[in-house]
Amino acid sequence: MSTLADPLALPCGAVLPNRIAKAAMTEGMADPLGRATPELARLYGRWSDGGAGLLITGNVQVDGNHLERPGNMIVSGRQDSEAMARLKALASAGTRGGNHFWMQISHGGRQTQAVVNPHPKAPSAVAIGLPGKLYGVPEPLTEREILDLIERFGVAAEVAQSAGFTGVQIHGAHGYLLSQFLSPRSNLRDDAWGGSLENRARMLMEVFARVRRGVGPKFPIGVKLNSADFQKGGFGTEDSIVVAGWLQAAGVDLLEVSGGSLEQPAMMNIDGLEPREIPPQRPSTLVREAYFLDFARTMRRSVTVPMMVTGGFRTRAAMNAALEQGGADVIGIGRPFCADPDVPAKLLAGTDRLERWEERLSLAPRGLGFLRRFSLFHVIESFAVTCWYYAQMDRIGRTGYPDIGITPFSAFRQVSRHSSAWIKARKAGKPSIRQGQVPASSLTRKALRGGV
Repeated sequence: MSTLADPLALPCGAVLPNRIAKAAMTEGMADPLGRATPELARLYGRWSDGGAGLLITGNVQVDGNHLERPGNMIVSGRQDSEAMARLKALASAGTRGGNHFWMQISHGGRQTQAVVNPHPKAPSAVAIGLPGKLYGVPEPLTEREILDLIERFGVAAEVAQSAGFTGVQIHGAHGYLLSQFLSPRSNLRDDAWGGSLENRARMLMEVFARVRRGVGPKFPIGVKLNSADFQKGGFGTEDSIVVAGWLQAAGVDLLEVSGGSLEQPAMMNIDGLEPREIPPQRPSTLVREAYFLDFARTMRRSVTVPMMVTGGFRTRAAMNAALEQGGADVIGIGRPFCADPDVPAKLLAGTDRLERWEERLSLAPRGLGFLRRFSLFHVIESFAVTCWYYAQMDRIGRTGYPDIGITPFSAFRQVSRHSSAWIKARKAGKPSIRQGQVPASSLTRKALRGGV
């Protein structure tokens, strides 16, 4: 039976020193040219010191015109000397604790905000089914553009390897481009890249093959794959199991199981830092905390590749149970890292339970919790709480410490100001902007003095 402290040998021969992973979380801390910053290096250095066996970056985009959010890192081709030096500094900081540090490579596709690109590229011209004008109507990719994107993923992986990252994770989930190709709801193509599951999976499989050719057989490659889109007529669990088998045959080293998209955000507000909507689960699954563990166990009947399960883990007992019962080989944790970079070391030392910070960040005044019944209030509160976690990453990046005493509204203002300034600076071609400043709260000042 495996425990959190046990190492894990991957198929390529690399070894993770323990079973705790910092799952990918969007940071929004790159400069307006999409380059790594000293703040990102400080953040990942602090996380590396915390004792995790694996750290995975947030979305690193292979196309600067298709961002998941303002502030994404961008590796859209071979890097100039300055950009490469910054990536090397980030990789060095993120591995200084002896852990693995993987770059997550991605493309926003139709989930690119309109402020970044009003007409993003996607498999088909199928707009996101959400109200408002946050996302534009996408334009179908030509085959030439598809082949170019496959090459971009490969080059990004090669850049990551050269910079000193110890692996890459291909983002094939959460409704981003590769996930859009997999889903029959967003992929209406009638050529070799659409129709049958084999054709819809062709983009992901070709990206994987190109990445493997570029980095060689001993460099770890992970894939993040939806268990399902949780939408009628979308990418389903049976499809996911088949694709997982294909990835195993191709030589994937770690398969992370997740689910959902912006239209049906099953993964959101769990560890992906987006608004919350948890998919229906068996009561026993909720007790175990891991939202995708049941599916991982089902997939385990068909594949033997190491699997990472992320989403909702907060107790050491549930994490060890997931490892012991065979549903997971690696435990992915997200949000707790934002408020406490030392979470892995504490778990390995015997800490039983992690703080659920979101439960302490309500916007509803005392006695007015009924406001959450109103969808608009719920959305506003959820986004403000999400911004609180963004602000913690920013604070660690700038000072080395979180600021758990700031309010969600303060964080919301900080993130909004920073995103607007980043977009303006990027459009103007400016290489840097001033990070949003939020004064340290009295609670945090006491904590730094040892008073809390």
